[in-house]
Amino acid sequence: MKKLVALVLSLMMVLSVCSFASAEGVNIDVTIWVAEEIKDLTAAQIEEFNATNPYGITFNATIEAVSEADAATNMITDVEAGADIFCFAQDQFARLVQAGAVAKLSDESAAWVKENNAAGVVAAATSGEALFAYPLTADNGYFMYYDKSVIPEEDIDSMEAIIADCEAAGKFFSFEMESSAWYLASFFFATGCVSEWVTDDDGQFIEVYDTFNSPQGLIAVKGMQKLVQSSSHNSSSKGAEFASNSAVVVTGTWDYVTVQDILGDNMGVADLPSFEVDGVSYHLGSFNGCKLMGVKPQVDSVKAEALELLAEYLTGYDCQMQRFDARAWGPSNLAAQASEAVQANPGLAALLAQSPYSLPQGQIHGSWWDIAKVIGDDVKDATDEAGLQLALDNYQEKIAALFTLSDDVKFGWTIIGTCNSTDGFFYTDYNGETRSNWGEDLPMEKVSVDTWKSAQAWDIEAGAEFKVRQGLSWDNAFPGDNFKVEEAGYYYIVFNETTGEVSLEAAE
Repeated sequence: MKKLVALVLSLMMVLSVCSFASAEGVNIDVTIWVAEEIKDLTAAQIEEFNATNPYGITFNATIEAVSEADAATNMITDVEAGADIFCFAQDQFARLVQAGAVAKLSDESAAWVKENNAAGVVAAATSGEALFAYPLTADNGYFMYYDKSVIPEEDIDSMEAIIADCEAAGKFFSFEMESSAWYLASFFFATGCVSEWVTDDDGQFIEVYDTFNSPQGLIAVKGMQKLVQSSSHNSSSKGAEFASNSAVVVTGTWDYVTVQDILGDNMGVADLPSFEVDGVSYHLGSFNGCKLMGVKPQVDSVKAEALELLAEYLTGYDCQMQRFDARAWGPSNLAAQASEAVQANPGLAALLAQSPYSLPQGQIHGSWWDIAKVIGDDVKDATDEAGLQLALDNYQEKIAALFTLSDDVKFGWTIIGTCNSTDGFFYTDYNGETRSNWGEDLPMEKVSVDTWKSAQAWDIEAGAEFKVRQGLSWDNAFPGDNFKVEEAGYYYIVFNETTGEVSLEAAE
């Protein structure tokens, strides 16, 4: 794969650079991957581009439904066979850049992206000093839904008041604190803490500036402890929790219809509340994220420039507004964000109200998510300030260790997963001990040039789910969706790192 990318880049360097005008009157075959729900809309948008672009370019488009979660995995597995244009979630950005699966934007396109899109989304498409993608949405953040029959409007700005309302009513405050770093980071952002990861132009992580273990971090976990030790706390981010006795759920725009169907006229939507420590109030922060559109590196310079034009069109104001009208996707385009229609959408309005307290989800090392999510459990178990400080110390040690990993660990593959059994664990080891749910990587051994195999076999139940990942990180993990075991058995797990294929091998 890397040889292919190097060849593509070398050819692009020796080809003469054409102007956009040189693509006039050409017919170009293009494969595009988008989410199923916008497949037909994208086809219509490309027809409109063909009819209206001033260069006379006609794209003969093959549009395939590939989710934003699967697109990156498919691309890095086989760049040559991948789509010319594809959409992906921003947390897949680093691995795409590292694999050479996404082309660097020209100076002209980069300037256009920066001028027309929110700064946080532009940052999410940047590695080093270079832009590698086009912002598609800016709606991957979270805020608060609440039941107005339980939580009075005068209480929605105070976490303590909301907890008291939930406890008094025997209701739950659903906020995913014990299994998701994405959500628990909100307490740290509230007090001014950051975890900023630096990548080079090749997408490799080279350093981190992290202040979670600090006096401000200690304030954050003191606030967090008020919630996680409350009898009202439920560690979930599912809008459906309103049907299971929740009065508050912290989640995003994707749950709007679900919540509305359950609560009806009692649905309230707001930015996150504040918490108080030692008489000082701190407004809960959040991550804000996005979806991006990438263009595969091209050998044909005419096609490469034409694809830039198409990517600009598909991520421009008109197309973003069409996706908002059809699917309520939140725009990244500044003019679209300011439109009356977007401002009037309750979910997006809450997201925009939360935005002054949110931090853009830039490039984050794939291991950070597992390291940080443990903080919630440690804070819940702590009995004094020393216990809270120990949670932060443990976190910092694990972050520092990421930059001292041996090559065997950094480039090796492991298995992590769970199952649907009553005990909620992936397997029982040879000592009869269970391992925690998605909490521990299982070793694999290299058995051929490109094949890895689990170090042991296990009895695995039907319905078990797992992934194979590299370097104890989510940056390189296969398959895109979890591997699901169809039939119970005694299996080894096998992985081909060239094809990305995960399989089971029956053991004797």
